[in-house]
Amino acid sequence: MREQAAVNKAAWEYRAYEFWCKQHGRPSEKAAELKSDPLARFHHHREYFQNVRGKKIANPCGSNGRMAVPLAVLGADVTVFDISKENMRYALELASEAGVSMEYVLGDICEADPVKYINSFDIVYTEGGILHYFSDIDAFIKTLYLITRPSGQLILSDFHPFRKINRSGSSMISVPQTNGNYFDTCIYEDNVAYQGFFPPEDQVQFPKCLLRYFTLSEIINSIVASGFVIKGLLEHPSYEDIKLPGFFTVLAYKP
Repeated sequence: MREQAAVNKAAWEYRAYEFWCKQHGRPSEKAAELKSDPLARFHHHREYFQNVRGKKIANPCGSNGRMAVPLAVLGADVTVFDISKENMRYALELASEAGVSMEYVLGDICEADPVKYINSFDIVYTEGGILHYFSDIDAFIKTLYLITRPSGQLILSDFHPFRKINRSGSSMISVPQTNGNYFDTCIYEDNVAYQGFFPPEDQVQFPKCLLRYFTLSEIINSIVASGFVIKGLLEHPSYEDIKLPGFFTVLAYKP
């Protein structure tokens, strides 16, 4: 396993299940919410999942299943790739409570079985802010290309790189380590995303993550270099200040 992946795995396996239960409720409670309106979680992406019954969908770094389970409720055949046992525990319990099933591949997606998953998925969907967990973005995007079937679709959504120079907003979205340098390429040690939700006396026990923040051109050029054909780039406002970009989505397909 990559050193960065091993470090991030340790961080995301520390009290993550506890956090999800506090943040979203027990899996039984969250499942009821997701079943009542499966598309509610998709915000800017609702239109892409109106008709997914029978589709094979990969959700890399799918975390606690908050997106995968609604897709399964909608009739998709979903596979999550994620590095955390704690995330997997919550996700599989969530799926069970929702009355659906999905495959959960535990480990570094860049080391996933290339024979089993090559050309497998109609849609590859990433969201929620995951790119910074990969210092080699080309290797990650190439993996997404390999698992997408010919004519399959990539929907890649992430935090907008503008956060590298944005001092406002929540601590989970702004990136103070870069000191306002948009072109910074360093790998930083930082807190796991949910650490701040625990009492200060507990936070000192949390393992750290290793993160690398990319520019928009690095992301776009990596997608193009992998072989994907880009159909569109969408920018979405920040939740904290709607005048500033908060997220982006790239729509692409594999020829």
